[in-house]
Amino acid sequence: MRQLSNHAPGFSSRLSRKLLPYAAAGLPIALSACAVQNSPPPLGPHALAERLSPILQTSQDQGMRWGIVIATQDGKVLFSRNPSGRFIPASNTKLFTTAAAMAELAELDHEAAEHPTTLLLAPRRHGTPDLILRGSGDAVLSDNAACQTDCLKTLADAVAAKGLRRIHAIIADDQLFADERWGDGWSWNNLPTQWGTAVSALTLNDNTAELTVQPGIYPGDQPLPKWSAPDEGLMLVNQALTVPDGKPELGLEKKPGDTRVVLTGTLPIGAPVQTLKIGIDDPALSAARHFRSLLREAGIRVQTIQVRHRLTKTAVDTPGADARILATLPAPDLKDDIRHLLKVSQNLHAELLLRRLALVHGNGSVEDGIAERKQVLTTLGLPAAGFSLYDGSGMSPYNRVTPQTIIQLLRLSNNQPWGADWRDDLPLATRDGTLAHRFIGTSVADHLHAKTGTLAATHSLSGYLQTTRGQTLLIAIFANDIPDDLPHPTKIMDDLVTAVAEAE
Repeated sequence: MRQLSNHAPGFSSRLSRKLLPYAAAGLPIALSACAVQNSPPPLGPHALAERLSPILQTSQDQGMRWGIVIATQDGKVLFSRNPSGRFIPASNTKLFTTAAAMAELAELDHEAAEHPTTLLLAPRRHGTPDLILRGSGDAVLSDNAACQTDCLKTLADAVAAKGLRRIHAIIADDQLFADERWGDGWSWNNLPTQWGTAVSALTLNDNTAELTVQPGIYPGDQPLPKWSAPDEGLMLVNQALTVPDGKPELGLEKKPGDTRVVLTGTLPIGAPVQTLKIGIDDPALSAARHFRSLLREAGIRVQTIQVRHRLTKTAVDTPGADARILATLPAPDLKDDIRHLLKVSQNLHAELLLRRLALVHGNGSVEDGIAERKQVLTTLGLPAAGFSLYDGSGMSPYNRVTPQTIIQLLRLSNNQPWGADWRDDLPLATRDGTLAHRFIGTSVADHLHAKTGTLAATHSLSGYLQTTRGQTLLIAIFANDIPDDLPHPTKIMDDLVTAVAEAE
C-alpha cells in the first residue's frame, strides 16, 4: 500500500543506507547543518498568494465563486480564499460518508454478517411455494456471466438443487432499507442515468440496464440495439442513425417512471459496438425479473413476481414462521467497496453505505444514516456547523460544506488508525480513478491523493498533496457558480495545485 512520504522521493532511502552502519554499531549520528542551509526556504503565505491569485483572477471576474484552503498537516494555513464560505461539495460528500464508515467499519461488518442476501422458500397452503429474495444492501450483487462472488446464479442453483420445478411467485424483498430510492433535491434529469439510479437494499448490476449498439449496414440505417437482459420491462424507441464517418455520439433518454427509453444520436459505419447504461426505477423488481430468467434457464417455471418495499416509519414485514432458508450469500467486503467507490466516485455505493450507517442505531432510513454520520464525525472532533449534508454521494445540490471543514476532516482522518488506508483509497493523480487523466506531465503526477467532485456549475478537489520539496499539504478547493461559457474549469484547479506543489 502506497503512503505519501514526508521526504523528497529517494532522499529517505539514500539517507538510511548511509546511516545504517553507524546506527547498527550504536554510534551517535549527526546531520550536517549545510544540508538544511542549502535547501530553499519554504514559500511564505504572502508569496504563495502572489503566485496563486493570478491563476484565479480571470474566472473570478467572470463570476465563479472560489473556496480554497491550502494547509500543512499540523493545520497551518498557507493560502485561503473564502475558507468559511458554504459551498456545494458534489462528490466531496463521499469523504464524509466514507470517513464515518471507516470509523464504524467493525459495526458495519457485523450488520452485514447479520443480514446476508438470503433466499427463502415460503410454502403456501394451496399450490406451489413462493421464493423470497431478501436483499442485504450488497452493492456488488450481480448476474453477469463473469460473476465469481455475490452471484445471483448461486441462489438459482440452490433452487434447482432442491428439485423444485414450479414456483408461484418470486417476492423481491428490499425492506432492510426504507423505500427512499433517490436523495433530496436530486435533479430529475439525473434519475434515469447510471449516476442517479434508484437505491435499494436489493441491488443488482449497479441497478442499471445495459444496451449494446452496433452500426447499421449503410448510412441512414438505424443502428442495431440489444438489451443485455431482455426482461427489463423497458420499451426502446430507436431514433439513432448510422453515418458515414465521425465519432460515436449516442445517448439514452428516459423520463422518471416511464418505461420508454429513446436511443438518440449517430454511430459511424465501422465503429465498434457501443455499450450504454440507464438507471432502473425499481431495482427490486428488476432483480426479481433477472432471477426469474435464471430459473427459467434451469427449467423452473415461475408464475408471477412481486415486490415488498417498506415505508420510512414502518416495521419490516417478516416472512411466515414456516418459511425456511434455501441459501445465503457471503457478506460483502465493505472495506474493498469503500476503496472502489472513492476511486471511481460510485454514487449508488455511497448511498448504500449511508443506509448501512443507518442500521447501526436506526432503521435503515436516509434520515438515520445522516444522523449516524454526523454523530460519528462530530465525535471525532469535526464541528457540526461546518457541514450540512442530505445524501451520501453528493448528488444533492442542497449539500453545503466549508473548505476549512474539509481540511479539518482530512487532518482528523489522517490521525485515525484507518487514516492511511482511507488516504490511499482516494484517486491518485495520473494513476487511477477519477484522477487517472489529470495532472499528466506535471509535478503533481503520483503525488496527489484526492477526491474529485462534479455537479452542475460545480467542481471540487480535496486531499493530500506531496510537494516537490517532499512536504505533505492538505488541500480543499471548491468552484461554484461556474459560467457555462468558461472553458476547462478543472484546468484552473489543476494549474492551481501544480503551482502549490512547485512553490513549497
